[in-house]
Amino acid sequence: MNEPENILIVRTDRIGDVVLTLPLCSIIKKHYPNSKISFLLREYTKALAQNNPCIDNIITLKENKGKPLIFENIKQLKNKYDTCIVAHPTFRIALILFFSGIKIRIGTGYRWYSFLFNKKLYEHRKDAKFHELEYNVHLLKKIGIDEKINRDNVTFNLYPAKESQEKIKIFLANKNVNIKKSIIIIHPGSGGSSVDLPINKMKELVKKISDELDVEILITGNINEKELCQSLVVNEKTKNISGELELSELIALIDQCKLLIANSTGPIHIASALGKFVIGFYPNITECSEERWGPYTNRKIIFKPKINCHESNKMSEKINCMNTIDINEVFKSVKNILTDIEKEK
Repeated sequence: MNEPENILIVRTDRIGDVVLTLPLCSIIKKHYPNSKISFLLREYTKALAQNNPCIDNIITLKENKGKPLIFENIKQLKNKYDTCIVAHPTFRIALILFFSGIKIRIGTGYRWYSFLFNKKLYEHRKDAKFHELEYNVHLLKKIGIDEKINRDNVTFNLYPAKESQEKIKIFLANKNVNIKKSIIIIHPGSGGSSVDLPINKMKELVKKISDELDVEILITGNINEKELCQSLVVNEKTKNISGELELSELIALIDQCKLLIANSTGPIHIASALGKFVIGFYPNITECSEERWGPYTNRKIIFKPKINCHESNKMSEKINCMNTIDINEVFKSVKNILTDIEKEK
């Protein structure tokens, strides 16, 4: 096959999904150093790609009320790429790429609209035999790249913008956050993508950390999670900053922290990509398991329910499974991580 010259990587869903697709860029550049890589994503995830040295061009999906606009997107993509790699397809995205004049269109072979791709990979991701990041990398086989990725050799190339770093310094000073102390970020929401640790359990953890450790605790979330985040403010040492930061600023904030604690959600992947320690809470349910969606790093501790909630279709029973997670064990892990960080200095 001819070497691809102008490659378009497509990932138009959420923050964590985009982070887990970023390693494709450095892998492609390693094998095809003269190729130009463009990345198509949504406006709100754009900051994740902006400082990546392996991405030559960032394109934002044109949308109306969350739906991709067919003709407007075809116009901005038409006849510019010889290859596209679609990590998470939808019918509209597949249709746009088909009519954009892209010769090689790589995607899953298991959707009803997969006829719109002419290079198909037959893998059922819902089986979670591999991690989401590894599934993304497997797509590269269709352009002659068979890379063996693991948690030791992965490269995300996710970096905070200098402007955002300066903004965060001012932001933390205005919030009276002592940056000489270890900053711990707690991100309690997940946007409904998984089954979360019950909020009363998260609050128990926050209280233990606040009472027993000399640290700064920041509670993060989006504008719709303000009330949820406020419920974790147990004293003046815990600060609710939900809805106050743009994504680029959140990246810079996470870069300042020592540890991030979260459910299965975008910020846990940002923290992992930045080389931070993370503690995550994951249900033992295949489609949202740690095996497929966990942070792709060795600097992690994952807590799962002590009972099997696989068979339950009731959300109340799934949450009850998450209730079996022992917060005392989680707190021990927090202390151990902070000790390890001190040893690294």
